[in-house]
Amino acid sequence: MSDAHLTERPAADGPEPIDLTDEPIQLSNRDPESAPERRGTWSRRRRVAWAVAAVVGLAGAAVLGTAGMRIAQQKDADLATPDRVAGLVRDDSDRARSTSDYLRSGFAADIDLDSSFGTVYRDPADEKRSVLVFGGTTLLWQPERDLDSLFKLLTDETGKVTGLREVPAGRFGGVMKCGTTSGDGGDFAVCGWADHGSVVMAILPGRAVEDAGRLFRSIREEIQTRG
Repeated sequence: MSDAHLTERPAADGPEPIDLTDEPIQLSNRDPESAPERRGTWSRRRRVAWAVAAVVGLAGAAVLGTAGMRIAQQKDADLATPDRVAGLVRDDSDRARSTSDYLRSGFAADIDLDSSFGTVYRDPADEKRSVLVFGGTTLLWQPERDLDSLFKLLTDETGKVTGLREVPAGRFGGVMKCGTTSGDGGDFAVCGWADHGSVVMAILPGRAVEDAGRLFRSIREEIQTRG
């Protein structure tokens, strides 16, 4: 039966005959030309969806991993008050100690610290340019947010801090910002830094913001260490 085909004889009142040929019998109403394309499209869509999900998951894990590493690197901070720092000399007079204690206690009341300090550093070249430094150590999850909050509290105490902007934080990282406020002696610079293990602020009279930022960064390089 080379080219012939068999035809099933219909029974009385039975179904229509079915031709048995050499061609495959189609058991679907789908267009045979479009079916493979549709299967391929859906398969590609699934692969793309899984790939996107994997990339998003990896990106999220990378962000969490980077943040966790940064916290681990910064959380164990130590702060000291050496006799000399960045060309300045620590002022241990009663007046300076009273001022530094006032700043330290006020600062510690605004943020929960593991340890706190306040000190005054005298500029040997100009007594009117003494620098007041105060802050402490603690675990901070969002250093920039906490630093901004402290600048707002300082604004309430001293008057509006204007021109607040980020400046280079140096090798310890984190965030450092400086601005200007006014007092009885005129305008003076205010700077602060925060990382995941420490937060410190300083009042730097008689200096422009750029100079204050450089000096504050130098002070940080000498008073901060990490365990």
